[in-house]
Amino acid sequence: MPHILSIIEQIKQPIAADLNVFESKFREAMKSSVPLLDTIMTYIVKRKGKQIRPMFVFLTAKIFNGTNESTYRAASLVELLHTATLVHDDVVDDSDERRGFFSINALWKNKIAVLVGDYLLSKGLLLSVKNKDYRLLEIVSEAVEAMSEGELLQIEKTRNLNLSEEVYYDIIRKKTASLIASCCAIGAASSGASNEEVKLMHLFGEKVGIAFQMKDDLLDYGEAEIGKPTGIDLKEKKLTLPIIYTINHAEKTQRNFIINTIKNHNNNKKKIAEVIKYVNEHDGIAYTRKAMIRHKNEALDILDQATQSPFKDHLKLLVNYVIDREK
Repeated sequence: MPHILSIIEQIKQPIAADLNVFESKFREAMKSSVPLLDTIMTYIVKRKGKQIRPMFVFLTAKIFNGTNESTYRAASLVELLHTATLVHDDVVDDSDERRGFFSINALWKNKIAVLVGDYLLSKGLLLSVKNKDYRLLEIVSEAVEAMSEGELLQIEKTRNLNLSEEVYYDIIRKKTASLIASCCAIGAASSGASNEEVKLMHLFGEKVGIAFQMKDDLLDYGEAEIGKPTGIDLKEKKLTLPIIYTINHAEKTQRNFIINTIKNHNNNKKKIAEVIKYVNEHDGIAYTRKAMIRHKNEALDILDQATQSPFKDHLKLLVNYVIDREK
């Protein structure tokens, strides 16, 4: 019986060699002469995720003029800066886990975790500056700036639980979509695409990133195929699109109950479950899913405007994969 490739294997097929070269270069870029740092870098490399962001970089580059040494550095730059933000996020959120592993701050405490994040940022900056990849550095630095602004905006708005859809979109555009947008933009830029093509791929990535975040929001409410809802966002007083839509369309009594629960009883499992049930029953989930699909389709329409390439089909597969994922 012939082996049927999984979706992720199909996506990786044309860039498998690139990913292997990237992994080697990424490990090299993280090396340190300080034993403690080297131990922590080895730990980070071993618990890496699915490499979604490097895949966006390489597939985008393939669509235009193909991958080269600059593309490998672009993928490494994204991963270095992204990993730095994750390490710092775990400190900010006082999180003990990341992708099922102990976080850096859980194993080595906050002080070391902050310094590790700083080290990763510096390695990304040096990688670009030493190779004069100034355009790539500019694109990714703008994304890191936007991510910081998004996090701070979310913290600010969480305090009064007064979040409009407009502000929600602003937050996720900065916090999540900016990084995926930068992956697609630097992939195009590294392969010698024109400024117009780089901008087009940035917009494509932004639409994908918005849909990606909406999928995360939906998973917190336990979509049918996922199982039980987690309600983590509500416990952390994060207002995502399902709850924003529900609050804005609820009767006054129910609206007050939801806001009071999030503000004062966010650790009460029974009350949080009631809020989740209400969101499910009053179109918060359906509305968000519709918005997610709209942004995904807008992304695919933008991709259709790019130059013709067989690699576009693999990039479309990747878009569908990150939106249809179950966790």
